Amino acid sequence: MGINLGDTFPNFEAKTTQGDIKFHDWLGSSWGILFSHPADYTPVCTTELGIMTEMMPEFEKRNVKVIALSVDSIQDHQGWSQDICAYIGKKPVWELPYPIIADEKRELAVQLGMLDPDEKSKDGFPLTARAVFIIGPDKKMKLSILYPATTGRNFDEILRVIDSLQLTACKKVATPGNWKPGESCMILPNITSEEATQLFPKGFATENLPSKKNYMRFTPQP
Repeated sequence: MGINLGDTFPNFEAKTTQGDIKFHDWLGSSWGILFSHPADYTPVCTTELGIMTEMMPEFEKRNVKVIALSVDSIQDHQGWSQDICAYIGKKPVWELPYPIIADEKRELAVQLGMLDPDEKSKDGFPLTARAVFIIGPDKKMKLSILYPATTGRNFDEILRVIDSLQLTACKKVATPGNWKPGESCMILPNITSEEATQLFPKGFATENLPSKKNYMRFTPQP
């Protein structure tokens, strides 16, 4: 099972460290990130949730709600939260600034295609991989990244991706490789030069290529 780009994200119900939720209601009109973890009290996951805790103001500025998932109980999540806060040097608290879903039966992990078949728990069960799902306000999946359980995520890249997704959702541009906010964007190939002149008053530059095809058009970030 799993979910593809452009699919409506399942409106699942779940128990979390911040109470019971129905996903679409919880998301509301915001963007959302759901990121999964192999298990509580594991080293790489602890670093990741610590990083996300420290970066929450950046996600909040972008109207992005964050929710984590791990195949352990609410009680374990609450105890683990203490370790996470201690790791990043914060006074222990019962709750992180985002909820953690309890998925003890792995039902949601299976539904969303999160399991890593090559990494097993001490009980012999497949571990939950490090999935990242970004969901738009329209409740559709805009991006997915699936890391193996042994590789920690780069949350700076996830923030950069959100900036690109939010920009390209409202402007007729694409972002080139290694793009960062404030850098030049690329005009979509289906836009004619005449349309581009009207849409991008700051102008655009066309790359001179051997093919003589004028498809590499750069414009300042709108």
